Parts: sequence; C-alpha cells; structure tokens
Amino acid sequence: MLKEGNTATKRDHVRGFLKQIGYRIGHVTVDNSDWIIDQRLATRLQKDPNADTKPYRDFYLEHVWDRAQYYDALAKKVLGRPVKHTILMHFNLLNGLFLGDLIDMFRGQGWQLIDAEEAFTDAVFNAEPRTLPAGESIVWALAKEKGTIAKSLRYPAEDGDYELARMDKLGL
Repeated sequence: MLKEGNTATKRDHVRGFLKQIGYRIGHVTVDNSDWIIDQRLATRLQKDPNADTKPYRDFYLEHVWDRAQYYDALAKKVLGRPVKHTILMHFNLLNGLFLGDLIDMFRGQGWQLIDAEEAFTDAVFNAEPRTLPAGESIVWALAKEKGTIAKSLRYPAEDGDYELARMDKLGL
C-alpha cells in the first residue's frame, strides 16, 4: 500500500527482504485518492442502484488529472527531467467503470501510454529514498528527501480527507 515502514529498521528490512527473494518495489510516481471516490460511489449506488454516476466519473477524471500534473511538475523540479510515470490504480468499482475514460483522457492530453516493463526502465525506480515514514509516490519521497521542496508536501500525500470537502460540496 505504498508504505515501507515508519522506522529505518522496518524500511530497510522490507527492502532487503524483497531483494533477497528477487522482488522489487512497484513504485508509483502518481499517487491519488481514487479509493475515497470509490467509497462514495459505492455508497451512493447501494442506496440508489440507478443513480447518475457521471458526477463521480467527472470528479475522478479531474482528480487524477490534477494529481498527474502535480507529480509530473514535482518530478521535473526534483529530478530536473520528466519521468516515465506509473499511476496508482486500485482494483475497485470506480476504476472498473471509468478506466477507459481515464485512458482516453490521458491520450487526449497527449500522454503516451506505456506498459510497466517500459516504465520501470526509468532510473527513478532505482532510487531508495531514506525518508521516514517511507513510502508514498517515489517522486514524493525524493522531494521529501531533498528537503527544499518538502515544506510544501502534504502528508499523507494522498489522504482521502483532502478530497472530502470538495466531494461534499458537489453532493458526492
């Protein structure tokens, strides 16, 4: 769940264990709060299976696009270059319903979709930030480690609380 531990011992143990058994961490560069939108959508559909899902779709697309722009700009500030992005996607109803729309949105914005094998060739995924607590977007962790940018970073980076007020205002 993007969390590697809240102490150096836990972080280093997790990283060492995964390396020992031939695994690597599947970092994301673009974190988001799709899970909180999914919770609201599922609750709405439980109450009314015929509810209009378009407002949830629109909010979701806007949210992920906003987060993608944020992390893309952050990567350029921290690394001085663009990265091959990986986007956090939870296995949930929201993504099941609107993944096609999300893909279309990114393509429409000029982003080229690549598979994980290609994305993970980017050197950013070899980084092992020494930050604590460890985890979040790899770009976020590197920004925190750099320190100069860290003062503007929110933590947890993509907590659902950040989206709740806007969702409440929209009646979602």
